[in-house]
Amino acid sequence: MTEKSPDDPTESEEKSETDPSIQRGRAAPDGGTEARTETSAVEPVDDVPIADPDLSSTEIERVRAVLEDGTLADGPEVRAFEGEFAGFCRTQAAVATSNGTTALHAALEAFGVGEGDAVVTSPFSFVASANAIRLTGATPVFADIDPDTYTLDPTAVERVLAERDDIVGLLPVHLYGLPARMPALCDLAEEHDLFVLEDACQAHGATVDGKRVGGLGDAACFSFYPTKNMTTGEGGIVTTDREDVAESVRQYVNHGRAPGETGGYDHVSLGHNYRMTSLAAAIGRVQLQRLLEFNEARREHAASYDDQFAELPLETPTVPEGYGHVYHQYTVRTEDPAERDALADALAERNVDSAIYYDPPIHRQPAYETVSTAAASLPEAERAAETVLSLPVHPSLSERERRTVVEAVHDHFNL
Repeated sequence: MTEKSPDDPTESEEKSETDPSIQRGRAAPDGGTEARTETSAVEPVDDVPIADPDLSSTEIERVRAVLEDGTLADGPEVRAFEGEFAGFCRTQAAVATSNGTTALHAALEAFGVGEGDAVVTSPFSFVASANAIRLTGATPVFADIDPDTYTLDPTAVERVLAERDDIVGLLPVHLYGLPARMPALCDLAEEHDLFVLEDACQAHGATVDGKRVGGLGDAACFSFYPTKNMTTGEGGIVTTDREDVAESVRQYVNHGRAPGETGGYDHVSLGHNYRMTSLAAAIGRVQLQRLLEFNEARREHAASYDDQFAELPLETPTVPEGYGHVYHQYTVRTEDPAERDALADALAERNVDSAIYYDPPIHRQPAYETVSTAAASLPEAERAAETVLSLPVHPSLSERERRTVVEAVHDHFNL
């Protein structure tokens, strides 16, 4: 377990692989989960899932308490979670939302982004990051990625800024659990008078020079989908040190109600119902207490893979000096697309899950054919989409499961 700093959540309970109270659920394709309970650490390994949400009896007890209380929608439980998550990120405020996409949309609305504006973001991400920009009426402008980190290349961003005068902000994505090049990107934003909105949906607890994501830009957004480093079932949150942004997000996610209004009918601006439920917040409060433990387990699995794959023709994750990776995904890279697909097939034959995040990249998605910036040439993003493969690294991974993954990869390369 990781030693906690004084402002971290309270001590998390120890997790036992043989504890029947620990509920595991695999993420289903439709966004749901298929629950399963691990009852023995010595059962044969039938399959190794790419993700395996870890819910203990404590989360279940907290949800039961909310059900018994009867305040199921937005309420005190959500306010408590917001305060605790802001404390974890060391920001002044946090506003909970219904999911990561609504967090991104509400934050962009808070910055006043709208028709005629453009926001620079990564083409190599889940589509929600760019969709949120489009939902405001603005245009996503894609800059290419750094081939080593898969995050926005500041040099590519600088070229975009030199070519356009309609850019109002940057939306860097902290991909796979690794923060984007925030110092350089924030310098560019300051030079061009732009806001910086971090997409931290895959990077809960990741750091740059010891500072956690969530407080590196003007605001940040997190997702609590079941496969993330921590979950609320579904949910999201916006963190910020700017009170004007926090107030605007609070208003937007609550039907545009005036600040301080909960169920009244004083709607002062346009808004949505993007609120988090108390049920979700109850899960999130416990998960936040366990987040450092979860992240440490991910790092241990990643370090083992790094060592076991050192002699293979695979590129393993790059972690720049001063950066703290939390391995939402452990993503390797092959020399060519055919090798990537062959490796994925070999793993599937051994019942080891793997996944490709993300092919095609956003600017090549059918939904983006009509977006003016989709025709850009972004060779690094396009090559990454053809050659990356993510392997199981979730904290519930047993030593036997991890060994199964390593053996399957080695066997594929005849080593």
